[in-house]
Amino acid sequence: MAKPYSSGHIGAVASNYTEMRLAGAVKERLVELVCEEIERLVPEMEQATLAQDPDRKTLDDANRTRLNYNRTRELMIDQLGSVESVGSAAVQAGIEHIERHMAAMIKHAEAAAEKDRVATIKPRHLEIAIQGMGLDEEGDVEQAVEAIPTEDFVISQGGGVLTESSLLSLAKTHAKMPVTRDAVEELLETYYMVVEQLESDIRKHAQLGGNPVQFIESIGRMKTLMSLGWMRAMLSKAAEAARERGYKRIDVEQIVHLDPFE
Repeated sequence: MAKPYSSGHIGAVASNYTEMRLAGAVKERLVELVCEEIERLVPEMEQATLAQDPDRKTLDDANRTRLNYNRTRELMIDQLGSVESVGSAAVQAGIEHIERHMAAMIKHAEAAAEKDRVATIKPRHLEIAIQGMGLDEEGDVEQAVEAIPTEDFVISQGGGVLTESSLLSLAKTHAKMPVTRDAVEELLETYYMVVEQLESDIRKHAQLGGNPVQFIESIGRMKTLMSLGWMRAMLSKAAEAARERGYKRIDVEQIVHLDPFE
């Protein structure tokens, strides 16, 4: 039988998700709950793995393809300078970071492709994403994005792309409190949903000769979106909601309860 996690280890991991201290009994109960979840999860993963490949002998993630563990570890070892090896926790963290990084690039490239009204992400769309994320410049990605003046960071038809890093920087300026990455992702998805809806409204009014007042209002809302006025307002409202509940950071809960069209 495999030994369960130690309560100290579980407590250290759990501390990543709260700023409160955890009672000893809570840590012990968390050990039991986590082990119970593993007991529930593994048979499900086993069935899903065999459903995809009946001859497979190794448990796999049937829901998505992950970066290869061993190849990632080897690539990380190649970059070492002062330490001699890479632990499993570092490899897991590296895989999560790289997959988030790749997801961000693909998401922004996809947005650029959608603006071109094509169904294939092409090299030019990836280049737009790279430029918008600051990856074509030397230095850290977040430093490169944060170096851009917040007020001047504008989404344009020519390809400027709003990134998670620029939103985190924007939150520091206008919300005056940190924002979780899940909240940032939710805010980005909401932003693009609103942009898509406004673009549809503008095209409808322009093509069908609709009410000119509504057309002008739609144009005005789009200008607000492009100048990040909408984003600043959403962050301010989310921060206000978080403070009312005594939270020290903005999470998904504060974003999903806001009316993006208000």
